[in-house]
Amino acid sequence: MRERDIARMIRVDQAGEFGATRIYQGQLDVMGDRGPHAAEIAEMAEQEQGHRARFDALMARRGVRPTALQPFWSAAGYALGAGTALLGPEAAMACTAAVEEEIDRHYSQQLDRLAEGEADPELSAMIEEFREDERQHRDAALAAGAEEAPAYPLLSGAIRLGCRVAIKLAERI
Repeated sequence: MRERDIARMIRVDQAGEFGATRIYQGQLDVMGDRGPHAAEIAEMAEQEQGHRARFDALMARRGVRPTALQPFWSAAGYALGAGTALLGPEAAMACTAAVEEEIDRHYSQQLDRLAEGEADPELSAMIEEFREDERQHRDAALAAGAEEAPAYPLLSGAIRLGCRVAIKLAERI
């Protein structure tokens, strides 16, 4: 696998973890610390902040530039989190389930690509560890009533599509 491809993986993964922290911040700002699922969301947010910090450090060590879209991801992530929280706790959980489903898919694809080419054990281990965390977030959101959100199939589909578009953009810009 070429160094440029590895740099793209790191850039998009850092952008995704940054976006996740913004989504959770928007949700917590709307729901407050005593809202339904606020403790779970705060715990997930803390994990995402840890993921982001590790990707930030990896980017610095390897000289990978961040996406130029970072200011957009900040605003869009926050708006998505706040907007779904305004729809209610189930919609906030639907947002989490949809985002984490796409991140699971994305991380799995990256691990497949890394297994095909020359190994990058450090990146592979990070992605595998974080993918497991994201799966736990998705499962927790589903257990907390994500599928009971108003218009769940539409909401989930729109968020997942947005995630796929964001991933493609962050890989290149």
